[in-house]
Amino acid sequence: MRLDQFLRASRIVLRRTVAQELCDAGAVTVNGVAARSSRSVREGDVIALRRRDRLTTLRVVGVPASRNVSKAEAAALYETIRDERARDDHDDPE
Repeated sequence: MRLDQFLRASRIVLRRTVAQELCDAGAVTVNGVAARSSRSVREGDVIALRRRDRLTTLRVVGVPASRNVSKAEAAALYETIRDERARDDHDDPE
């Protein structure tokens, strides 16, 4: 399954076009490498997604057979490894 379709099916991103825009902007990496929206996703892949001031890292547990996934199934497609606020230089209390 394509990365943009996986992000949509798993409900990590609400719209596929938003997933494509994030990939085009370089905000999505798979296994540490910047990923295009057309990249294939496999079980075990580690996806890092940067949105605004959040960095979310997750591991793909399952890839759905179709794009139509129920809400309950969507949550079972990945496990969150990390979900943290991205640090800025402005965050230092100096």
